[in-house]
Order: sequence, then structure tokens, then C-alpha cells
Amino acid sequence: MALTIAGCTAPPVVAPPEPPSAPNTSADLSGIKSYLLEKTGQLKQATRALKETSDRYYALAKEANFDYTALFATQKDEVIGLIQTAREQWMVASPLYEQMEGIVAGTPSLAEFDMIMDAGASKEEDPQDPAPIDVTLPDGRVLERPGNLFGVTESTLWGTFEAFRVPGQFDFNGDGQIAFGESLPDANVLKGGVDALDEQAGELAEAARAWTPTESDAFTALVVMVPTMSEYFDSWKNSRFVSGEASTQRDFVAISRLADIQDILSSLLVVHDNISPMIRGVDTAQDDAIRRGLRDLKAFVAGVHKQESGGKRFKPEEADVLGKEAQDRADAITGQIAQMAARLGVKIEQ
Repeated sequence: MALTIAGCTAPPVVAPPEPPSAPNTSADLSGIKSYLLEKTGQLKQATRALKETSDRYYALAKEANFDYTALFATQKDEVIGLIQTAREQWMVASPLYEQMEGIVAGTPSLAEFDMIMDAGASKEEDPQDPAPIDVTLPDGRVLERPGNLFGVTESTLWGTFEAFRVPGQFDFNGDGQIAFGESLPDANVLKGGVDALDEQAGELAEAARAWTPTESDAFTALVVMVPTMSEYFDSWKNSRFVSGEASTQRDFVAISRLADIQDILSSLLVVHDNISPMIRGVDTAQDDAIRRGLRDLKAFVAGVHKQESGGKRFKPEEADVLGKEAQDRADAITGQIAQMAARLGVKIEQ
């Protein structure tokens, strides 16, 4: 009996295995802010340079008592040189904004800057919801809700809006014909528009410095901005790049909307890169699919743009087909992102 009892010792107590550690579902979003600060700083430098050129053009016009015919006759080379310089500077500033638009327009606390600077319509185009800014001109006139500032300055520099250009015939190259772009900006409108643009660029830079991105901001930017392809392709279809002389669109004449789309997607890829570790903490395959989808979408647009840059003129019906393809891709990506936000408990602000 003693032997039996001795042999029936209790088994050793084994501690239960520790539960697996929870996945890391927080994200370091400092890269998004760093990217935005870099771009806003570059934009401010670009608009400052544009302002200096605009001021010089205004000073010339003022010295001539705003007699543009006499000014063009006596200082043609200088006038044309200033206009061409201003156009080149505008074409530096505009892409810089597009490279951050995915973040700015997609973040609720920053989105008004997008309406003011790049996306808002004029009160004539959209009486209910125009760009929330008036532009005061040096001569005292006030342009009430004239539209977004990149649009105002572009249509002034390239002469695509009659009210913002000088009446008259100005033959830049002396070939006896007036081609597209051979027009003089109203110096008051140009200076007023550029001054406002430069001021807003500075205010955006200040807002970016004060902003701390949240996980909700990041996911919201992606869910709001990725599925905008049909809107951008429709704008491209109606622009001079597709519709040619038949186009009545006064902006997006200097840079193809296809280039803008790629810049916007670049900023959205930055956003995804910063939340990628958070997504991978719960679903690596889904994160890979989102990254692949965004890159493939950008490559798709780049391929169309390469054809256009090589001389192909797409027809409006072709633009519709391409726009649908881009939108279908974007919708699929957006669904994946929204699904991950739900799984992670991140609120999307609409």
C-alpha cells in the first residue's frame, strides 16, 4: 500500500501558455507630416518667385498707365519674357500642390485649403458651393468668389478667361497670327490672384506645422481621395488635351490632368506607407494587395500619359473608357482600405 501511494504522486503543475501578443495596430504617422512640410515649404518658395515676377509685370503696366497696346509696342521682349517666366513658375508651383493634394484634400481639417487653392469652382459655375475666397485687386476691385486660385492665375496667364486678359491682338512671335496663349494678362488680376495664392500657400504651411496626423486622418484621406478617378478623367476629357479647340474649360490647359493624377497618387502612396505596419499587423496579404493596387493604378495612368506625351490625341470616348478602367481599379482599392479601417476600428470621416 505504501508503495502504491508513493507511486501515485500528483503530476507537476504546468503554467498555461501565454496568449499570443496582440498585433501592433498603432502607426507612426510622422512621415506623412514630414512629407507635407517638405512640399508646403517648396510650394511657398515657388509662389514667392511667381509673386516677384507678377509684381514686375504689374509695375511695367502701371508705368504705362495700363496702356497695354503701347506697353507691348515699346517693351515687347520684356513683357513676353515676364509672361513666359511667370508661366514657367506657375508650372513649378501647381505640381507641387498636386503632390500634396491627396493629403490636404483628404484631411477634414485641411480640406478647405484645397477648395480655395485648387478645387473650388467660381460662383458662376457653382452658386451653392464656390471656392470660399474673394480676391482683392490692387486697383480696388474685388473679384467675388472667382474660383480656386490656381485656376484664376492659370486662366489669367494663358488668357483662357476673357475677363482676366487684356483686349487686343498681341502677336508674340510676329507670324501674323494670334495663336493660343498669345495674350496679355490683366496686371491687376494677375497680381491680385498671385498675391492671394502666395498668402494661402503660407497659411497652408502654417497649418501643416500645427497639424498632427491621426490614424483617422490617414485612412480618411485614402478612402476619400482614391476613388476620384472618374472626376479627374472627366476633367481631362473636357480639357484642351483631349477636346482641343472645342474645349470651353478655362483651367487645366497648361498641364495635363494625367500628370496631376500621378502626383495625387504619389501623396496617397506616402499615406499608405505610413499606415502599412498597422495594416500588416492584422493582415499582411491585404496590405500587399492595397500597395499593389495603388502602384498599378499609378502605372496605368502613367502609361496613358506617356502615350499622350508621345503625341497621341485621345478621343473623348477613349477618355471615358480609360476613366472607367481607372475608377474600377480605384473602387476595388478603396473597398480594401475601408475594410481594413473597420477591422482596426479606425473611424472614417466623410
